[in-house]
Amino acid sequence: MNRFREKLRTTLERRRHFLATRQAEITLAFLGLVVGLLSGGLIISFRLGIETLQLGLLSLDAADTFEGLSTPMRFLLPLFGAVVLGVGFWLISVASRSVGIVHVLERLQYHEGHLPLRNLLVQFFGGIVALASGQSVGREGPSVHLGAGVSSLTGRYLSLPNNSIRTLVACGSAAAIAASFNTPLAGVIFAMEVIVMEYTIAGFTPVILAAVVATAMSRAVFGEETAFIVPTVGSASLSDLFYITVMGVAIGAASAAFVGLIRHLRRISLNWSLLLVMPLAGLAVGGLGIFIPEVLGTGYDSVNLAVSGQLGMTLMALILLAKFVASAICVSGRIPGGLIGPTIVMGCMAGGLFAQFVSQLPAVTADPVLYTVLGMGAMMSAALQAPLAALLALLEMTASPALIMPAMLAVVSANMAAKSLFGQRSVFLQMLQDSGMVYRSDPVSLGLRRIGVTAVMNRRVVSCDAEITAKYARQLLSQEPQWIVIRQSGDKDLLMPGSNLAAYLESESLPETIQLREVPGQRQEVVAVDSRATLYEARRLLDEYKVDAVYVRRPAGAGSYRILGVLQHQDIQASYSLR
Repeated sequence: MNRFREKLRTTLERRRHFLATRQAEITLAFLGLVVGLLSGGLIISFRLGIETLQLGLLSLDAADTFEGLSTPMRFLLPLFGAVVLGVGFWLISVASRSVGIVHVLERLQYHEGHLPLRNLLVQFFGGIVALASGQSVGREGPSVHLGAGVSSLTGRYLSLPNNSIRTLVACGSAAAIAASFNTPLAGVIFAMEVIVMEYTIAGFTPVILAAVVATAMSRAVFGEETAFIVPTVGSASLSDLFYITVMGVAIGAASAAFVGLIRHLRRISLNWSLLLVMPLAGLAVGGLGIFIPEVLGTGYDSVNLAVSGQLGMTLMALILLAKFVASAICVSGRIPGGLIGPTIVMGCMAGGLFAQFVSQLPAVTADPVLYTVLGMGAMMSAALQAPLAALLALLEMTASPALIMPAMLAVVSANMAAKSLFGQRSVFLQMLQDSGMVYRSDPVSLGLRRIGVTAVMNRRVVSCDAEITAKYARQLLSQEPQWIVIRQSGDKDLLMPGSNLAAYLESESLPETIQLREVPGQRQEVVAVDSRATLYEARRLLDEYKVDAVYVRRPAGAGSYRILGVLQHQDIQASYSLR
């Protein structure tokens, strides 16, 4: 039995080292299937929890149909839910309050994708309360956190290298979007474009498998219908393209205003207690809900009515304005929900209003539903600065190939207007920046994050104390090491070429005890890096401690470590250049 365990441990260790490279497609594909199952199951549980509260306790006719509630209930429900959230978040630690997509991005940038279990639980139950009580937020943000969180925990449980955990976080994010919208391809592109912000051939396979598995599970429970019921949309004529471009620019401006309002309200309420800011958000939503019940919840039922032509101009304008204000207040008020859903609702209403306006103009031949549908993708794209994800979500939700060209035009014009005319970045990156953090997505940083230190390190290394006997020194050199790590208590460890010790041992008069710090030759200070780290982490340590090398180690018991290799600054540069 002991031999079997040792063999299994050795096999797993080799597989972990292999995952640190960029050639581990089969293993990552298998892990993508696993986290797709876990993420899909968690998202299903999350959605069932929301629906159970809405259908069971509130007795709604269907999920998210808050319009059927009485006027007092439309006011009291969001307020009560926000009070519960405020008290609950106030009672937990500050570190555990961070949730949502911004939290995922922050953990990817500063913690290599290690998402805490406590925050995941806070997101799960906080998101259920927020959505069940009718707050003006979406379920996609919490879903992405849940999918990414369970994937990260899986990778950490298996002691995978951090570059693999990063891939698993992308898998969980894709699975979450796919299970929420029933749009697997859009989920894949969303994970690549919004979460990890890079496209890699090796990364696509596990992410695709995770999205497919989660979508299949979601369809088995909730059916094959997409989040929105969109009628068949006709194609746009060439004369309509001008008006579609104008609509895209207008929606891009609206997106910039929405993101600007969120940032402004967050700055105002930055130091407010959660016992105040969350109930105020619920009060605002409840107050608007008295007069415009469609503002409550995700608003997907209003989207279905709009695309089927059952909403008039006045009501669409009121929903757009109410959703604009309520969602900005909820997001800035730290309500644990998402803002992707609200952007889709606002885009839908803006597109519907624009359709009613241009229908009176000459050379407009397209069905008004076309503008309504295109508005959804344009607003989502502009707010997230994710044109491909928005475009594919639109195509998967409508199943209409005729939309490809006009949708591309609407998405790109909205994106460019928001970014180039108004200087708006992704709302998530803006919120991260406002919190004093930066997400580095330059090619060098992304490239270094794809590779683990064990894939590049020099394995010809031994370690010893600063004081050793001549006999032990010869035993060390019998392993033909290129480097010797000299362990020092209280000071930085030292790195010395093995050739220096070999030359010293050839001298005629050797002392019985050798002080390695006094052996003639080169020595340099080094710091330790975990064996699961990426080259990006190793480079950060080199810069932070102003050293030229790190040694790679992994835990080997209580308080002890095993040194696996040495990594120098030039090794990192050569690795990135060759790849």
